[in-house]
Amino acid sequence: MCGIAGIFNPSGGAIDRLGERLERMNALQKHRGPDDEGLWLAPDAALGMGHVRLSVLDLSERARQPMREDEADLTIVFNGEIYNFRELRARLESKHRFRTQSDTEVILKAYMEWGEACPEYLRGMFAFAIWDARRRRLFLARDRFGIKPLYVAWSGETLYFASEIKALFSFLPDVRIDRSGLRDYLTFQFCLRGKTLFENIEEVAPATWRTVDSEGTRSHTYWKVRYDLDMEHGEAWFVERCRELMEDSIRAHVVSDVPVSGYLSGGIDSSGIAALARRATGADDFMAFHGVFRGYGERFDESGFARDVARREGIDLREIPVSSDDFVDAFDRLIYHMDFPVAGPGSFPQYVVSKYVKGKRKVVLGGQGADEIFGGYVRYLIAYFEQCLKGAVAGESHSPRFIVTYESIIPNLQSLAGYEPLMRHFFSAGMFDDYDRRYFRLIDRSAEVRDEVRWDAFPRDYDVYEEFRRVYFSNEIGSRCYFDSMLHFDFLTLLPALLQVEDRTSMAHGVESRTPFLDHPLVEFVATIPANVKFRGGELKRLPKLFFGDTLPASVLGRKDKMGFPVPLVQWYGDALKEFVEKAFGEPSQAAREFLDFDAIRRGLPSEPSFGRKIWGFLCLNSFCRQFLDNRRPFV
Repeated sequence: MCGIAGIFNPSGGAIDRLGERLERMNALQKHRGPDDEGLWLAPDAALGMGHVRLSVLDLSERARQPMREDEADLTIVFNGEIYNFRELRARLESKHRFRTQSDTEVILKAYMEWGEACPEYLRGMFAFAIWDARRRRLFLARDRFGIKPLYVAWSGETLYFASEIKALFSFLPDVRIDRSGLRDYLTFQFCLRGKTLFENIEEVAPATWRTVDSEGTRSHTYWKVRYDLDMEHGEAWFVERCRELMEDSIRAHVVSDVPVSGYLSGGIDSSGIAALARRATGADDFMAFHGVFRGYGERFDESGFARDVARREGIDLREIPVSSDDFVDAFDRLIYHMDFPVAGPGSFPQYVVSKYVKGKRKVVLGGQGADEIFGGYVRYLIAYFEQCLKGAVAGESHSPRFIVTYESIIPNLQSLAGYEPLMRHFFSAGMFDDYDRRYFRLIDRSAEVRDEVRWDAFPRDYDVYEEFRRVYFSNEIGSRCYFDSMLHFDFLTLLPALLQVEDRTSMAHGVESRTPFLDHPLVEFVATIPANVKFRGGELKRLPKLFFGDTLPASVLGRKDKMGFPVPLVQWYGDALKEFVEKAFGEPSQAAREFLDFDAIRRGLPSEPSFGRKIWGFLCLNSFCRQFLDNRRPFV
């Protein structure tokens, strides 16, 4: 796992102070690769690449980057892990000579063999750039899910790319907020369709490759998830096949030249991953990490579930207490490493736990991705509760188009406990409208901040709902089921945003986080499973509960709650963090004042509900504006 950077002038002109610029980019990303760093400059100085390295596979000097392939005149910088690199190497060895044991060299040889199609052969997480000197072409590619980041920006005729946005700031004439991107963020807590919160800085989309040369830029989506439903097999077959693919993914994800560990929250996802990884490695010292808030009751403490899993599997469980003092110490650093305001408060303890992991393990497995492929969000249940009511009123609740019946959903409604504010908002208007409008209402958070945001600061010609619909209806093949449409939207939008958090909170401390649920053979298979199997009776993440059935203790399998690393922030706001919050909103960022009404924010502080996110969101946005917009000196 690493950080990559590069500068390219497609017209061929030499770039002034090229090496110095790359050194600055490396310095701003050094936390991603504390073990080594390197630079490579093209002979004509029209292109240069930088790399900072976290050594996980082939720890030798031979695997350093940027890596050259002199025979074909290629140079690569790569961030990620290719889990099938050994199989690909065996396939390529008859035609190509290898000098390292690294997956980086396998990508180079794959490019030599298959050209632009090479990402289609790669199983893993990756963002890489290859300079093809013979074609004078830069080739950029990103993994199917967006696990590893890649950003690009143009300044005049020169292209800059990097793993983190902060490495691009030095070279832009100005850094300004992208108002359409911020409008997206205030609505969804992420940006749509490649936008970022900065003008002229773009995210390369997941499952995309891009070429840049003197003729211009070409971009191609090389992979899409297809909802081509399998109506021939039954539930038992789907469960068994999911189990096989999950175990195969775990075997691939534990390949490493350093010890592998796991995050263990006590939920279904991370517990299943940790248990299978412990078995796959056979390591007596398999270590797992669990963050805990002590003294705030069961609503904020999942340690009992994590201990049950650890005892059953013989896992060395490390419990990391997280406190309000940690919040004060870590908050601004978290936002700095994120490059963005952070959607969920769970990113804060995630950052603290990753800091603890540093020095004990370099590689850690997590459960990210299960919610978006198997259906784990409570809002899916709320959406289908409405459809059950609609079907019952119309006398059609047993029609095949209603995959969940009114009778079958009742036992699972207890999962909605604690979500009354969301249901109150959802059912207050528009009931039984079209599916897309109803889902937009479920995920639209802008209504919660009507008084605190200066909405007249945003472009009036930008329609965030129409932008939403472009993504929602982009599933052109396969299932038209409401459940799959919701999953597909979240897979394309929310998942990359959460993966950004996963990447930054771990890489801030030089820790590599791997996500076995996001293995494309597994994801492709799950997409073919009909919704009435995945979501029978409105049961969230039903299939993981079945295929982990003989792996996890009953206490974990029987959980109905979805905690998602809850943080006792509201309790802290009125006590331990009162001074911190008052200072933040009493001396707000100059840039943030254009978009936020801080008088209204201060008036609303006493009314924050137990699991509310408004104060957290405004703290994040204020810190983001202060660090990235008010003052550019740390990045220049």
